[in-house]
Amino acid sequence: MKKVVFTLLLTIFALYGRGQESQTGYNFLRLPVSAHAAALGGDNITIIDDDPSLGFSNPALAASVSDMTIGVNYMNYMSGVNVGSASFNKVVNDKLTWAVGAEYINYGSMKEVDENGVQTGTFSANDIAVSGTLTYLLLKNVVGGITPKFIYSALGSYNSMAIGVDLGLNWYEPDHDWSVSLVAKNLGGQLKAYDDKYEKMPIDVQAGVSKRLGSSPLRLSLTLVDLTHYNYRFANHIDLGLDVLLSDNIWIGGGYNFRRVDEMKIEGDDGDESSHMAGLSLGFGINLDRFKLSLAYGKYHVSSGSLLLNFAYTL
Repeated sequence: MKKVVFTLLLTIFALYGRGQESQTGYNFLRLPVSAHAAALGGDNITIIDDDPSLGFSNPALAASVSDMTIGVNYMNYMSGVNVGSASFNKVVNDKLTWAVGAEYINYGSMKEVDENGVQTGTFSANDIAVSGTLTYLLLKNVVGGITPKFIYSALGSYNSMAIGVDLGLNWYEPDHDWSVSLVAKNLGGQLKAYDDKYEKMPIDVQAGVSKRLGSSPLRLSLTLVDLTHYNYRFANHIDLGLDVLLSDNIWIGGGYNFRRVDEMKIEGDDGDESSHMAGLSLGFGINLDRFKLSLAYGKYHVSSGSLLLNFAYTL
């Protein structure tokens, strides 16, 4: 049993590359769900928009979503690995909003080998997180949000389970278009491990700010991530994004994630290290009264880039 589990875990850890050397579990929770957040570097927590996918980045942002909105999202993480998510938002009154959501990643079919590298069969692996979100207007312009979630992971015939929670605060000043947020993600722990070793949760404390630059169509965003990792160099905490609001309905944006650049550097045949454009991201979105569509490109694994698609519809 231990040999099989060890092989399966090595396979999954390899999928996440150098970026997950912290050996936490459930690292699919680190992947962006929102194409808008992904376009702005991948970790944005401050964009105020009628976009249900932003609630996965910061539960407080679910308060900005229209009543009875359904969101469906898809990412081709890498070859053979697909990520999907969905959400539903309901506005109760001027202060209270709730939402439900789910995230799913399927790693496809993989070879099962023994300790000598001899193939003994195949297995599949997948992770899922089911969540509920509650937001409340705490003070003027200040919204708080909480997202408890149940997480399940399957590796062949083995599985693990965990409970987590995201906490978020957002202050938004619409007259001057200031947005400031603080988020703590994936607080909690495992209920059941694959074997006798319990894994840590991928806890991430983030702080961010977004500001529209005067009367221009430019909006600048800065997010500080992994604030509990004191050993990181300062640049690796920084996620920068800039979007251009072409109209009330159309945006284009780009971002740069310094941590991702550092994590995905690989050595070439000439001995030089290169991140192969990791860290850069681009995207655009169309927001109509009832229909929203967003698309973003980014690189979250050393082997390939990823496309992230969001679709939302207000009933």
